[in-house]
Amino acid sequence: MTGSLASWLILGGALTLLLVLDLAVVRGRGGEMSLHDASIASVFWVSTAAVFFVVLLLTAPAGDAESFLAGYLVEKSLSLDNVFVFLLVFTAFSVPAEERHRLLTYGILLALVLRAIFIVAGAAALDSFSWLSFVFAAVLIWTGWRLWRGRHDHDSESALVERLTRRLPISTAPPAGRLTRRENGRRMLTASGAALAGIAIVDIIFAVDSVPAILAITTDVFIVFAANAFALLGLRPLFFLVAELVQKLYYLKSALAALLVFIGLKLIAAEFVGKIGPEISLPAIAAILATGVVASLLRTRRLERGPTA
Repeated sequence: MTGSLASWLILGGALTLLLVLDLAVVRGRGGEMSLHDASIASVFWVSTAAVFFVVLLLTAPAGDAESFLAGYLVEKSLSLDNVFVFLLVFTAFSVPAEERHRLLTYGILLALVLRAIFIVAGAAALDSFSWLSFVFAAVLIWTGWRLWRGRHDHDSESALVERLTRRLPISTAPPAGRLTRRENGRRMLTASGAALAGIAIVDIIFAVDSVPAILAITTDVFIVFAANAFALLGLRPLFFLVAELVQKLYYLKSALAALLVFIGLKLIAAEFVGKIGPEISLPAIAAILATGVVASLLRTRRLERGPTA
């Protein structure tokens, strides 16, 4: 199943309507979100994904709904790390708070286009060259190992942002709502433009991890794009929560590392024993993520209590 034309039109129309409503609410509040508003918006976007899951459960062929949910959980979890890097980018380029909402919107829309291209190309490549499964698996396992090595710090993300600040042609003049300006006959990026370019580069880098991860669950382009779209559209409220989340989810990277290694091994196993269905992968993915979250919350609770006599 790749989704009928009607399915694509309905999905596209629903996502567009939801995004317009979300943007209207945020714009009406000055482009910023309190933690309370961000929490409500995050619950809203998770709820829309849950509704889509139920619709698939009732109307789609067996296994599609479970594949969507597994893919959504993977993308949503990986997006936490993406959002932290976005925060580093905005901080490095000193982007004013009132500009961040607009840039996040542009970045998310650009990410949707880029992910669509990666998804279609990746699915077509896997369909034509089955041996690419081993390449995708190697990428996932290597990324999992890299995450595990840096599981308690963000040094690699900080180093990436530092490289961006050194290599992009950035104007020192205030952005004044512009992405570029001309200085001394040369087109330069404003701080806002540089931040947007940084977000685009970061998303391309993260897509190398996330797209193979979800294609290892299903190669149905409609399901994969839907999972990516619902996860990405919830990034803006997640951005305003990320500082709080990063402090509390201490074992997030450990869980993501285990998750990527598991998906990589699943991709390899599928070449020898046949495709492993969502009835196995979905509970495994949920268990890995739940373990990371619960362990993190228990650690936070233990630290808040302080040392016991």
